Amino acid sequence: MLAIFLKTLPFFGLIGLGWLAARTRFFPEAGAVWLTKFVFFFALSAMLFRFAANLDLAALFDLRFVLAYLIGSSLVWVIGMAAALWRKLPLPEAAMEAQCCMTGNTGFLGVPMLVVLLGERAAGPVLMVLTIDMLVFSTLITLIIHASRSGGLRLATLRPILMGIVGNPMILSMVAGLLWSQFHLPMPGPLDEFLSILGAAATPGALFAIGASLAGRKAARLLASGWLSAAKLVLHPAAVGIAAILLAVEPFAAGVMVAAAALPVAGNVYILAQYFGVAQQRVSTAILISTAASIVTVPLVMLLIGQA
Repeated sequence: MLAIFLKTLPFFGLIGLGWLAARTRFFPEAGAVWLTKFVFFFALSAMLFRFAANLDLAALFDLRFVLAYLIGSSLVWVIGMAAALWRKLPLPEAAMEAQCCMTGNTGFLGVPMLVVLLGERAAGPVLMVLTIDMLVFSTLITLIIHASRSGGLRLATLRPILMGIVGNPMILSMVAGLLWSQFHLPMPGPLDEFLSILGAAATPGALFAIGASLAGRKAARLLASGWLSAAKLVLHPAAVGIAAILLAVEPFAAGVMVAAAALPVAGNVYILAQYFGVAQQRVSTAILISTAASIVTVPLVMLLIGQA
């Protein structure tokens, strides 16, 4: 356990450094915003494109893997929704809590950390998890909130959702990389080196940005946020792990899936909460609590799955 903890500690150390820099105001709030934009639009996109360009699409897509992650994540989503409705929360708030229960920080934390810890072989399963989260569950919550507020789904509702998916740089970079791979295009040396250098900035930049974004968050609604954090860190990896076993997913890919599911609540859930004006404080606190707790829970999960 100690060896695994020490392997993950530098990643969480970078998050802590970002938090300290922003907390002491050495790194201003505007700096965190622009650093996040640099990582999101440039460094992480370069990393994802380079990974995807070296993947075989036919080998990447595994129906059992997709079904296991979808079934496990959907079950946790339904549990989160049911728990919120049992507390008589409005439908938009219930959907936002359900989103917290199963949407992990795969883009900013999972891709950089898991690929470094588990090797580039982990890139395919991690990208698959990231794609499902963005295409399925982010679309689902957006549709639910729009439908609950407008009395039903309309064609005008779907357009901004589709535009958001098409304009997401992570999706664009993955699709572009997979097309590059599918057409067997050569990767010129200078381009590969350029992408490698730019993509290398994704890991420290993303982790530092996560920490800086946490500095301004205050803990509130602790009971509800604690439940959401526990569901994300414990219930989600357990659910996808059981689904992977039942569907006989290849062991290494199943381990990567479980490790990705064990990641803390994603920052983009707060972006959605802020955009829709739904449960912002609850989501913000869940991100804070789950990120802090994941310093212990992520190494524990990786020990249990034998992937570190």
